[in-house]
Amino acid sequence: MAAPPRRLLSRASPPSRRPLSRASLPPRTLRGQLTAGLVALLALACLAVGVTTAFALEGFLVRRLDQQLSASGGRFPASLEHEAAPDRDNRADTRGQSKGTFGARLLRGTTTQAAVVRNEGDSAVRLTADDRRALAALPVDGEGHTLRLSALGHYRLAAVKGDDGDVLITGLPLRPVEETVHRLEWVEAAVFGAALIVTGILAALWVRLSLRPLRRVTSTAANVAERPLASGEVAMPDPVPVTDPRTEVGQVGTALNRMLGHVGNALERRQASEERLRHFAADASHELRTPVANIRGHAELALRHTGPVPGEVRRALDRIQSESERMSRLVDDLLLLARIDAGRALGRGPVDLTRLVLDATDDARAAGPGHRWVLDLPEEAVTVTGDEHRLHQAVGNLLANARAHTPPGTRVTVRLAADGDGIRLSVADDGPGIPEELQPEIFGRFVRADVSRSRAAGSTGLGLAIVYAVVTAHGGTVGVESAPGRTVFRMVLPASARPASPPGDHGADDDRDRGPGA
Repeated sequence: MAAPPRRLLSRASPPSRRPLSRASLPPRTLRGQLTAGLVALLALACLAVGVTTAFALEGFLVRRLDQQLSASGGRFPASLEHEAAPDRDNRADTRGQSKGTFGARLLRGTTTQAAVVRNEGDSAVRLTADDRRALAALPVDGEGHTLRLSALGHYRLAAVKGDDGDVLITGLPLRPVEETVHRLEWVEAAVFGAALIVTGILAALWVRLSLRPLRRVTSTAANVAERPLASGEVAMPDPVPVTDPRTEVGQVGTALNRMLGHVGNALERRQASEERLRHFAADASHELRTPVANIRGHAELALRHTGPVPGEVRRALDRIQSESERMSRLVDDLLLLARIDAGRALGRGPVDLTRLVLDATDDARAAGPGHRWVLDLPEEAVTVTGDEHRLHQAVGNLLANARAHTPPGTRVTVRLAADGDGIRLSVADDGPGIPEELQPEIFGRFVRADVSRSRAAGSTGLGLAIVYAVVTAHGGTVGVESAPGRTVFRMVLPASARPASPPGDHGADDDRDRGPGA
């Protein structure tokens, strides 16, 4: 059987090289990758089917041509041998040949006659030297071979030996075969293109539906990430519904639910531990207030004794009174922090911050006359809604902190301003500054700096912690910037600072008699 002919395919020009844009990059989402993968696999399958059917059809049609050439038996080229004979009745009948049939007669390797069947009859074909050499090189085996003739195009040719020692060549055009194959290619391109478009849309919908459980997992994980897990009581979201734990998405959902369970249990234990610690601090502070007050009262009473008291006893009583006052401040600070941590209500009312800052600065100037106190206040009064006593305590703690931890002669500037973003209060000094490693923890409890910030100054290490707790309870923020030669504490309150007030909670008024402490 003859081999299939060489396909004549036009060569497309190579694509121009240009930098890939963001739109030409592969999709990044899993849904896009799955959809693109399905469409790409289908496109490869369609390409394989199209190429296979095109080659199969071309081979079938070429074999039909070979069968026709074999059946013709060289009758048409044989008729060319007798075309000039006087008895035209003896000429071979060529009327049965199909249109485009080619015939050639070779004698001793040289083409003597060549003709092709036209609509009006036979017509001679002018062959070039290359055509004659190609015809002379055809194997005389009666099998079909593909050859391109300059004047006719591609033909399927078969050569057989004639009766007079010549070679008879018969050919049929390959153009109908090529047109049929090209028509099939266009039909396949249209059908496969439509199939790819429809499949791409359906695949996108199917992938979207299949990945819906994964979207629920992502939504749950994002919900957990947005919750304030580091503070307070946290309600964990509902578990992800898992339809089939054997699938990959089901396994991810099961793992996430298990992780949420562990995190929820850990948060509950942490919350319970913190609640117990808060209750302990509040109860201990409350219980310590009475014996501390009794010790302080007895010491004051003993110091008022009019009779002779030994000097050593009087010094001991002075120390007892001093330490009892210090312990009383520490107990009050701990009780305040415990109440704020527990969400106890702060007072609510109009607070004139301008007057509050003036009073707190006057108190600080009286306690630290060696410092230079500078006020920068707006012309109009600044008013907020909040707890006046606690705000006064917070401002007083900031001023006491600047006074206690800077040497005499230090300039302390208190600045108050109001704008659209809120109310800003800053306390700046030109003292030695705060060590850099201490600044991230400066608002923690019982945090002290080096020797200069020691117990000798009477500090409990809770003053700035109270500032942070009070300002946060009013919905504000507080921060610090410090370097050698300049330290600035900034307190920002919203224009309408309204601390939360649980109904029926009046416990915040139990220690209103306490003054600001550092």
